[in-house]
Amino acid sequence: MAAGEPGVLGGYYFRFLPQKTFPSLSGPETTSRLRQWSMLGRIKAQAFGFDQTFRAYRKDDFVMAFFKDPNVISNLHLLSDSSGQWMTLETEVKKVEATNVPCTQLSMSFFNRLYDEDIVRDTGHIVKCLDSFCDPFLISDELRKVLLMEDSEKYEVFSKPDREEFLFCLFKHLCLGGSLCQYEDVLKPYLETAKLIYKDLVSVRKHPQTKKIQITSSVFKVTAYDSTGVCYPSTTNHEQTFSYFIVDPIKRHVNVLYHCFGVGEMS
Repeated sequence: MAAGEPGVLGGYYFRFLPQKTFPSLSGPETTSRLRQWSMLGRIKAQAFGFDQTFRAYRKDDFVMAFFKDPNVISNLHLLSDSSGQWMTLETEVKKVEATNVPCTQLSMSFFNRLYDEDIVRDTGHIVKCLDSFCDPFLISDELRKVLLMEDSEKYEVFSKPDREEFLFCLFKHLCLGGSLCQYEDVLKPYLETAKLIYKDLVSVRKHPQTKKIQITSSVFKVTAYDSTGVCYPSTTNHEQTFSYFIVDPIKRHVNVLYHCFGVGEMS
């Protein structure tokens, strides 16, 4: 069979797993937070199973096979740029980009430095600052400064490798939110929500000998192109529009976390 035929590229077949739910995104507390952050109704997680051994060095073949599989084509959701409604991928993917996202963090103590550096007070309140713009974001506190402004004195608090970590990416996405995001005054909601989503998406196991907890998932940030250009996660590029593939090689599951920047559900 030719490699270009659906479902046989790289030997992977996929199946949609509608029964796999993500309580971290649907719980009442998260729902009200996502509403405040203008992300509700624009962020979604979906799970798919696959049938072959996953090899991280063949991630591009894996992702291409994913987009060519009929079970993915008919079930993978994205937001329409024109209508703002959820839809399936109605175009043929010609090229994919899958960027490795390091995923090694096992503790939220990763963010303790925000307290140590007076970005957040001991009470949990985020320190305010004079308003400035880091296009397209308004910066009105020290947290957004450390997330966005490379020339700010505290930017170094998180190194380049720190900033590439999946946990950091999740946290940053939640802090920046959608187009009508109402920012939090305290840090806790961001940390709690990032932790819930991270735990929901990422697989861990106990190492049989050392008994240490280790992360088994591989994470990729994914972009797909059709004959006219980028078609997924959206035809419009934005820092807050993303799709992460979180692959569990043991269960042979891939969790897809998707968000498209825009105005979230209000009511």
